[in-house]
Amino acid sequence: MSTPESPEVAATPRHDSFAALRYPAFRNLMAGAFLFTIGIQIQEVVIGYELYTMTHQPLVLGLIGLAEAIPFISLALFGGLLADRRDKRRLIVGSVAFVVLGSITLLWALLPSTRLWMSKTVLLGVIYGVIAAFGLARGLFAPAASAMSAFLVPRELYPNSSAWRSTAWQAGAILGPVSAGFLYAAFGLTATLALVIAFFVAAVSLFAVMPPQPPRAIPANEVQGNLWQSLREGIDFVWNTPIILYALSLDMFSVLFGGVVAILPVFAADILQVGPQGLGILRAAPSIGALLTLLVCTRYPPTRNAWRNLLIAVAGFGVMSLTFGLSRWFWLSVAALFVSGAFDSISVVIRNTILQVLPPDHLRGRVLSVNSIFISSSNELGAFQAGTSASIFGATRSVLLGGSITLLIVGWVWRRSGALFKVRLD
Repeated sequence: MSTPESPEVAATPRHDSFAALRYPAFRNLMAGAFLFTIGIQIQEVVIGYELYTMTHQPLVLGLIGLAEAIPFISLALFGGLLADRRDKRRLIVGSVAFVVLGSITLLWALLPSTRLWMSKTVLLGVIYGVIAAFGLARGLFAPAASAMSAFLVPRELYPNSSAWRSTAWQAGAILGPVSAGFLYAAFGLTATLALVIAFFVAAVSLFAVMPPQPPRAIPANEVQGNLWQSLREGIDFVWNTPIILYALSLDMFSVLFGGVVAILPVFAADILQVGPQGLGILRAAPSIGALLTLLVCTRYPPTRNAWRNLLIAVAGFGVMSLTFGLSRWFWLSVAALFVSGAFDSISVVIRNTILQVLPPDHLRGRVLSVNSIFISSSNELGAFQAGTSASIFGATRSVLLGGSITLLIVGWVWRRSGALFKVRLD
């Protein structure tokens, strides 16, 4: 690995919580990711709420996740290969610029003047088409951005940089939903979507001034094969590294079945009856809990006894899903989501540290693309699962069923992964 650019302060304390942020390029990556996340979160909240109020069908919320997941999963492995073989900065800038164009199309389609002549069926087709295009862009962005962070700080700062990367995402995930609810209520859909475009443009500007990150040299003993063989190398590495395979599987299945974010509009509108402002608070609550926990993790990384901590965190996430499903009091629901975010952030720091420490540099993009597929399977396909399940069983039963499945999966993995309790990441 090439030496990252010099930090602004040559010597830092041993337990410096801000160590990774002393590298300017890493700060740019975090600031751009923060703005990009705010824009994505605002867009998701207002589009989801708009679609639900138009149709009053939980399934339309699930289809948002499916529309993004299919193209993302289809491209993610190839995106990981590109991240290993092309300039990562260029991939990041190009994919976010593509999102800007898609967001402009979305704004145009939802203008009152456009909706006067566009049928609801065509409008839904345009919205889902743009969301599918976002999935393609994310298939390039996710592995490139994840891989790039490993080249911007020294190896010994990986746990710290992992915590800060997650903090930037969670901070955006807090401000985005809260802002979305109030912006939507105060200024309407059009002005809110215009602000989203401004956030994306600012993110592109920050990413563009980072130093180029060309591909690293491929070891001489690596077999050079066809495209599929190159893609398989990342899959094989994950499959043959138990701690990575189990960590990714735990995250995928816990969020796939235990996640409730996709159907929060149903709880906000029909069950808790708190409107778009309440929806913004509900969407932000997990991220607030995660952000506060991540700030603690920047100083005290949960990587000692990593596997035990990961299992406890995922089990806690499942318990909080059950609590949310049973709650009919708004602030108890907020508290359950808050604590679920805290547990989730612990698992994110541990998983991201594993993914930075173990893969070799020349495989990093492809391994992280496999991680991106697991995450998309849990988030976007989880959204589709939640919307479909809520349509069949009702929102409450869907959440309770998902939380129960999460706890069963944790118990099964706990029994099969005894050797991983000895793994040390610190």
